[in-house]
Amino acid sequence: MNMPYVELHCHSGFSFLDGASHPKELVARAVEIGYPALALTDHNGLYGSMEFAQAARRANLQPITGAEITLRGCFPGFEEPEGGHHVTLLAETPQGYANLCRMLTETHMGSERGDARLPLPSLLELSEGLILLTGCAKSPVAAALGSSVAEAEQMTRQLVDAFGPGSVFMELQDNAVKGDTGRNKGLARLAGRLGLGVVATGNVHYHRPERHRLQDVLVSIKNRATLDGAHGTRRANRLFHLAEPWEMQHRFQSRPEALTNTLLIAERCAAFDLTEDLGYEFPDFEGSARGGALETLAAICLAKISTLYKPGSTEETNAEERLHTELKLVDLHGLAGFFLVYRDIMDLAVQVAQDVRGDAPRARSGLPPGRGRGSSVSSIICYLIGLSHIDPVKNDLFLGRFLNEALRSVPDIDLDFPRNIREELILRVYKKYGHEHTALVCAFPTYRLKSAVREIGKALDLPMGELEKLSKLSEHRSAAGLAEEIAALPEFKDRADAQLWRLLGNLAEDVAGLPRHISQHVGGMIISSRPLVEIVPLEPAAWEGRVLCQWDKDSCEDAGFIKIDFLALGMLSLVEESIDLIAERHGEAPDLSRIDFEDEVLYDRICSGDTVGLFQVESRAQIQMLRRTKPRNLEDLAVQVAIVRPGPIVGGAVNPYVRRREMLRENPDYEVPYPHPLLKEALGETLGVIIFQDQVLKVAQALASFTDGQAEELRRAMSRKRSREALVAHWEDFKKGALANGVDETTARDVFTQVTAFSEFGFPKSHAAAFGLLAYQSAWLRHYYPIEFYVGLFNNQPMGFYSLDALGRDARRNGIRTLLPDVNRSLVACTAEGPGEAAEGAETGDLRIGLGFVRGWGTEIAERIVEEREKNGPYASLADFLRRTPASLKRPAIENLIWVGGFGDFGLTRRELLWQAGLWLGPETENERTGGREDHAQTELALVDPCEALS
Repeated sequence: MNMPYVELHCHSGFSFLDGASHPKELVARAVEIGYPALALTDHNGLYGSMEFAQAARRANLQPITGAEITLRGCFPGFEEPEGGHHVTLLAETPQGYANLCRMLTETHMGSERGDARLPLPSLLELSEGLILLTGCAKSPVAAALGSSVAEAEQMTRQLVDAFGPGSVFMELQDNAVKGDTGRNKGLARLAGRLGLGVVATGNVHYHRPERHRLQDVLVSIKNRATLDGAHGTRRANRLFHLAEPWEMQHRFQSRPEALTNTLLIAERCAAFDLTEDLGYEFPDFEGSARGGALETLAAICLAKISTLYKPGSTEETNAEERLHTELKLVDLHGLAGFFLVYRDIMDLAVQVAQDVRGDAPRARSGLPPGRGRGSSVSSIICYLIGLSHIDPVKNDLFLGRFLNEALRSVPDIDLDFPRNIREELILRVYKKYGHEHTALVCAFPTYRLKSAVREIGKALDLPMGELEKLSKLSEHRSAAGLAEEIAALPEFKDRADAQLWRLLGNLAEDVAGLPRHISQHVGGMIISSRPLVEIVPLEPAAWEGRVLCQWDKDSCEDAGFIKIDFLALGMLSLVEESIDLIAERHGEAPDLSRIDFEDEVLYDRICSGDTVGLFQVESRAQIQMLRRTKPRNLEDLAVQVAIVRPGPIVGGAVNPYVRRREMLRENPDYEVPYPHPLLKEALGETLGVIIFQDQVLKVAQALASFTDGQAEELRRAMSRKRSREALVAHWEDFKKGALANGVDETTARDVFTQVTAFSEFGFPKSHAAAFGLLAYQSAWLRHYYPIEFYVGLFNNQPMGFYSLDALGRDARRNGIRTLLPDVNRSLVACTAEGPGEAAEGAETGDLRIGLGFVRGWGTEIAERIVEEREKNGPYASLADFLRRTPASLKRPAIENLIWVGGFGDFGLTRRELLWQAGLWLGPETENERTGGREDHAQTELALVDPCEALS
């Protein structure tokens, strides 16, 4: 008979480059083999803990939250071992969880990056509410036992004094590794002498035995070695899997109490549930009571309505009705303070914009500091308090994607800012709310095909040249499906049956979806009135002065955190710079909110596919489609922005939409077909197909009579990673509702195929409308102020799809000459120079490339060169330049400037200049000869005709 068992020491893929299974795989396996509970104890973090806990609860498995923490200072006076000493901690109570979060925060914040360790005194101080297992073979107790029983006893007594005798268990592991048996005997004797319990654990690193190959490879990648080279650091065998209870009973047949204690510990840890309320609180608006905040919000919105709409007009009436609807929902969910805090943050952004812009013309142009995007653009409250620039009533934007009666989580509000404003705003928010109350959301990049091929292939010692070729030939981004791809590629067909290449494909399949490391989310930020360090562990971001929380956006949403998104948008930086330059050159800054949005000339250019450099409509796919869809207004542009996305493409919406639009142009009486008459209203604006993400909700409600609650579940499913499975889970409810409405199953399934396609990326209409407006504004700037537009475009790279070379050619096509960098004329960035070849109906000029664009220079060196020139006059010769050049400007950078014609005024050929530079600088060093110098063909800025550049 099997003795029940609970695994209390288990690593997932969130033990980066060590654990080889996803938390969901561990949960599924634990349920399959009959575990009543399971602990997740990843290295120095709770990165996957929320995802694990949610998956466990859905599977009726008790999740136990814990971590394996690395310690330092266990034995003062002795050298720290490589990898440190480990202990296993489990949260027994909410206070224990808060202490665990504080410990993990200190582990990272107080250590060098990449070597996180917690001082032993901090472990002993923050012990309340935690159960401590003494750890694996690298534990301080086991390490001491290897040299002195007395030292081991002394270390154990320290732990017992801090945690209490009932909360310290001697951890025994038997993975058939040399030393396990003797160590377990010594630990058991020590436990008996001190009256402590023993507990069995499996030191799990993967859910099934066959996954051991991937774990070996991950360890090799971590050590930057091949499998053979990492032999000493790999696991000794394949027994570090999630073992069935009978296996653990066999391993510990002489110590049944070690198995029984796993159940007792699990029962104690049931007092804390990570999926329940963690005590997070969003900062209250000036401490206002709920009713007071609602009244304040309503007053602000009504006052703004009176300035935006003509009194007594239909537009004003519609706006007030929409506001009344939204305020009722805001009151229902208690969100008034949430909106007011956002308004405060936008006021902070206005202050930042004023400081950043200074006296620049854009400061006087009425240009807002940022713009809304995403589903929040559909809210009139967001529009009225300055979080959005699109009128949702005028544009008929669907509110339900953002705010509805069945809302289960706080809605997301995403804000776009120019890059410089965004960076300063984040620092101001940290300053306003404090580092313990503010953190950036993290992200976990997963293995893509190229990284999987290179890293796994290198571990398998496959030829690097062949791996590079494979990664370039493959069309897939995901690491899954690589085995089939190898077999399908003619260049690799003969390798498909080779053992190592077959193993590469299988391992890539396994690694797909596993987190590679922690990184910063593009803009998500969490603010809390309660210290975040008591709710989620924090650690330093790569950028100095910033802090990350250890959860991604989905885990933060599950925890009830309110995420504020501050996103940097290069096109907004371009717009700001262009506005400044227009005012400088023409005396007045245009107001982009009051331009003609029905300009036929602009739409003609857009419809012809002349869109290189424009926002969101410049890709080759967009250019090809624009020539067929021919948008003629902002509504058409919103569809255009949304249609070239994976959701509509996978759902098969693109070709039918394009074809029907062409049919309507040929025959205005053409009747658009719909999958079912019930969908005519939901899909009318997109000609019978799903293009906008919010149409998924409309379709579900119209065809299958989904309730607000069911539609909200669909919304949540679409917004999360690995959402396809979540969407497919709604098929039975969808089919049942559709059949009840008289829809046949074939039609229902066809429509649901379009629905599940939005597990891929897709835009809500509100988001597309916001981006469509910016696309038009960028087209207006390029047409009427081309030189100012292209200067902004060059100076805000990287952005979009094209290289500087391609953008330079497009600028020439629009009448802009691009002039090469010049040591006596260029500034750091690109600049506009006097009138040039004017395009029809537009004043233009020449674009001078900045010194900062020369390869090997960088902004700092270019600034010093320009500063010296402005202070002491133009450079008279190459020798004069070299005398006045900072020592940090290296030979390759000087040669690059010569190659691109930067000393053209000195009357010498490039060859003569290179010869002079060589005389001045002396012989090349070995480093310059082999690694410093770059081929001049690569250095050449191909922004003008090559013959002209070399003349």
